[in-house]
Amino acid sequence: MASDLKFAVLIDADNVSDKYIKIILDEISNDGVATYKRIYGDWTKPALASWKTVLLDNSILPMQQYNYTTGKNSTDSAMIIDAMDILYSSQVDGFCIVSSDSDFTRLAARLRESGMVVVGMGERKTPKSFISACNRFKYLDILSQATSGEKPEIKEVPRENKPVKELKTGLKPAAVRIGKSGEKGLLTAGETPGNQSGKSFSPGSLPPGELSSGGPGASSAQTLPEPPKPEDAQASNGNAEGADQGQTDLATIRAAIRTIVLENSDEDNWISTGTIGSLLVKRYPDFDVRNFGYSKLTPFLQSLNLFDIKSRRAPGGNMKLINVKLK
Repeated sequence: MASDLKFAVLIDADNVSDKYIKIILDEISNDGVATYKRIYGDWTKPALASWKTVLLDNSILPMQQYNYTTGKNSTDSAMIIDAMDILYSSQVDGFCIVSSDSDFTRLAARLRESGMVVVGMGERKTPKSFISACNRFKYLDILSQATSGEKPEIKEVPRENKPVKELKTGLKPAAVRIGKSGEKGLLTAGETPGNQSGKSFSPGSLPPGELSSGGPGASSAQTLPEPPKPEDAQASNGNAEGADQGQTDLATIRAAIRTIVLENSDEDNWISTGTIGSLLVKRYPDFDVRNFGYSKLTPFLQSLNLFDIKSRRAPGGNMKLINVKLK
């Protein structure tokens, strides 16, 4: 049973706040028992002083690791060495690595190769490479928001860059006139290409992005949308080129659920919610319905508006079985 699994909880104090400690221990208790509870850092630093009371209250063993060289993090190496020692002791069934640092990616992969269950915990800034190396990954900042009653911000990252829609202004396409001096300008209301004589265009007469309508009763200026800047287009992609971090977005989860249902449903196209949840975590280790503001899987599936849902009582018990199929 999952409750019988023994875990080694290893915490990187340089990358985790002490405010998350209760969430860390509560979450790992859902998977098993924490037999090792160790935290790594240079405890001579004033920045880690807030951990002192937390460690005593939760019986966590602090592991001292000095930074021998400026700019080098020796804490990571100490964690990795201890993790391998614990692995070869054959005293645990899994590891909980608490950090938002990509340096533990190879460690997580190596532990899984040895048959260990690896649960990662960190903030949303955690690189995708480390998240993917774990069996499951939990976002501590989202869980902290849920504990305090705040609803997490849900971002749907667009799958492709779509062109900016043009603003409907009611203006006809502007014609171009050439003044006596040879400069080009926009024709004002009542002016035609044939009656331009004597009129010159002043580039500073109109603010950028505005056209003068000139007609009676019309507003003096209407603003047109400016073309998107390169950095804005890059930001709309969710993960910019070269970035390797970010929570799996709702659009990706929705598409994955649809695929799971199509591939694993029975001959009547029904599939249990338990199967969906299990397969989804295997594909996306950071999936958790709490990331999207829900406490249970069924309400989350209902919110997607993709499925017909039916429930029934299990034979000889009070357990409710819930199945879904695509509409």
